[in-house]
Order: sequence, then C-alpha cells, then structure tokens
Amino acid sequence: MPNIKSAKKRVAVSLANNERNKAERSALRTAIKKAEAATLAKASDAEDAVKQAVVKIDRAAGKGLIHKNNAARKKSALVKKLNKA
Repeated sequence: MPNIKSAKKRVAVSLANNERNKAERSALRTAIKKAEAATLAKASDAEDAVKQAVVKIDRAAGKGLIHKNNAARKKSALVKKLNKA
C-alpha cells in the first residue's frame, strides 16, 4: 500500500473507475448479445435491440472504454446481421 496521501487517493480513484468500467463493459456486452440474438431469431424487436446496442457502443467509445475503430467494427457487424435477417 502507498504511504503518500496522493498515491492513496489515486488507488481509491483507480478502484472506483475500474468498477465503473467493468459495469459499463458488462452492459455493453449484454446489449450486443441481445441484439445478435434478436437478429438471429428474426424477432420483431431486432431493430430496436440493434439501435440500443449501437447507442451503448457509441457511449463506450466516447468514454474511451473501447477504441473508436473497435466500435465502428462492432456497429458494422450488427447492422450487417440485421440487414441479412
């Protein structure tokens, strides 16, 4: 454990950010899985699920959780699957 006050604070902030990022990443993966499942099942709400997943992907890229190219690739793959279904 650090002895310096600023280092202690950085550890606390880092742990809080880590938890937040973990929750955001989990929600992102869940949204993507739901969208893929809806498109494979050719459900009527597939378009809405894909839209919600795209919003989550954009938000994650904006926060630096994932790279912008990774976000673009994920969105492209989802829309491709939706159009194919």
